[in-house]
Amino acid sequence: MKLTDCHNFADFRKLAQQRLPSPIFHYIDGAADDEETYIRNTEAYNDVDLVPNVLSGVEHIDLSTEIFGKRLEMPLYCAPTALQRLFHFEGERAVAKAAAKYGTMFGVSALATVSAEEISKLTNSPKMFQFYFHKDRGLNQHCLDLAKEANFDVLALTVDTIIGGNRERDLRTGFTSPPRLTLDSLFSFAAKPAWALNYLTKPKFELPHIQDYVSEGTNMAVSIGSYFSTMLDQSMNWSDAEKLCSDWGGHFALKGVMSVEDAKRAIDIGCTGVIVSNHGGRQLDGCRAPFDQLAEIVDAVGDKIDVICEGGIQRGSHVLKALSIGAKACSGGRMYLFALAAAGQVGVERALEIYKTEIERNMKLMGCKKISDLNRSNLRYRGFNNM
Repeated sequence: MKLTDCHNFADFRKLAQQRLPSPIFHYIDGAADDEETYIRNTEAYNDVDLVPNVLSGVEHIDLSTEIFGKRLEMPLYCAPTALQRLFHFEGERAVAKAAAKYGTMFGVSALATVSAEEISKLTNSPKMFQFYFHKDRGLNQHCLDLAKEANFDVLALTVDTIIGGNRERDLRTGFTSPPRLTLDSLFSFAAKPAWALNYLTKPKFELPHIQDYVSEGTNMAVSIGSYFSTMLDQSMNWSDAEKLCSDWGGHFALKGVMSVEDAKRAIDIGCTGVIVSNHGGRQLDGCRAPFDQLAEIVDAVGDKIDVICEGGIQRGSHVLKALSIGAKACSGGRMYLFALAAAGQVGVERALEIYKTEIERNMKLMGCKKISDLNRSNLRYRGFNNM
């Protein structure tokens, strides 16, 4: 299978599985407990049908939207994800360049494998820094200063990783960062020589934002679940979030909001956005899907705050459904990580091109010329009386 054989999410996933050692593939692909929430994140979109209008003159389509004061040329962006150089040696560099090519936002994790400073020099496109609230206050200040110095546009505090989720696939495969060779995993890594060669011959794997403060993740192998459970501050509360928002002084979002009450309170502490997300089903299994919860949150906060729908997106039609509910934009991780693993920057570019083409095609088929034309009159829920 080649990159040119990839025409949708499932194709990129298949090619990534062919190219990655099993522990690393399953780290991307896996989720918490029985993975019911992970599955529901995508299934939720299939419970709603689109209702098109015709004869609307749709020769020219405007896909742009504005979030956090920045114009995006398409209403879908690359969410921040950790450890990207494990998936492909180009890592965050590849995703940043691809996102810039398509005029959309790119998120950089505190657990990134390329520094915020370097990413800032690579591209002038909108950028988000994903902040994890560590026990070490010095590390927290360090990450805040890095994001400021690199002129990031948005700081997103992740609030749904107060403890590591039970990611059983990682337990079975022995996944750690950096990878740890065991008798169980040795064959898997040896079976993917191209990946192994790149990992061993390219610059050393590291987590530049945190490595001067903690050894875990760079010099000491650890699972992500264990990292969250031991390094992050479980006492984090609304006062901490409010102070961080004030210290940042710019566009600030809470990433991982799922309740109406939390979305309302985010406004009270000064947030300019909330990212409706359950961490890709990797934390609380049995949690609602973001799309299922989206309408309640949009109705509660109105236009007071930017609402982003993150998770489960595998098609352009999923994006249109979320925008019709009232999301300002959508984002995701796996939607581009499998493409990154498959082929680096060109893989991510191909994935974004496919999503952009699907969104534009479906906008025309819906009879909509611009994002603001989408609304709930375009939707019907299966199994309900929509009259």
